[in-house]
Amino acid sequence: MIKFDLTNRVAIVTGGAQGFGLAITERFVEAGAKVVIWDIDEDAVKKALEKINSDNLSYQIVDVSNFENINKNLTETENKHGKIDIFINNAGIAGMNTTVAEYPLDEWKKVMDLNLNSVFYCCKAVVPFMIKNDYGRIVNIASIAGKEGNPNASAYSTSKAGVIGLTKSLGKELALKNIAVNCVTPAAAKTRIFDQMTEEHINYMLSKIPRNKFAKVEELASLVTWLSSEENSFSTAAVFDLSGGRATY
Repeated sequence: MIKFDLTNRVAIVTGGAQGFGLAITERFVEAGAKVVIWDIDEDAVKKALEKINSDNLSYQIVDVSNFENINKNLTETENKHGKIDIFINNAGIAGMNTTVAEYPLDEWKKVMDLNLNSVFYCCKAVVPFMIKNDYGRIVNIASIAGKEGNPNASAYSTSKAGVIGLTKSLGKELALKNIAVNCVTPAAAKTRIFDQMTEEHINYMLSKIPRNKFAKVEELASLVTWLSSEENSFSTAAVFDLSGGRATY
């Protein structure tokens, strides 16, 4: 396994207690970072802390759809660690699998709040901390659905497309700063998010992947670790595919 050096870096991973987020958290700790898990599920957080068991790991219970809550916890993190170097926007939900015509309005708003608005809120809040520190790495976890669109997953696909657009915009805004902003567009992986999907939709996603298998969370964690490292001093406003051959552009 390639070792990236995140020694003395302070990282926040939203949704960091499970799935992609937990794999990223583990890899960051192995790379020497001080990691703060942001999650709403305290039981999942406790299990993550038991699994990783490191003095470099802590957590905050944060509602990433609440801008004031985000700012409060960022300030607490900076007060404790002195800075914030890395921010990973990973938290999100799948939403319902149904047609656009039948998609409930409240469900649409819920998915947008957790998948897209939260990324905007977190980026808006954390960028001033990084500018002050003259260093930053932001990685947003989008999805191949944001590039290609999945039928019966309009809210999810739209929210992830928005994350891609936000990444490109913010990365260009900060291009002359020592701050890189990138996103990753993975195909599906077997995580708890599958619990929110129909079996039909899961089979549809698999049928679209030329490698005929789902992504591994460890592979995504490796890519995100490099994007979050000092080695990545050039790439910004970019989209990195991890789609098993599904991506067409």
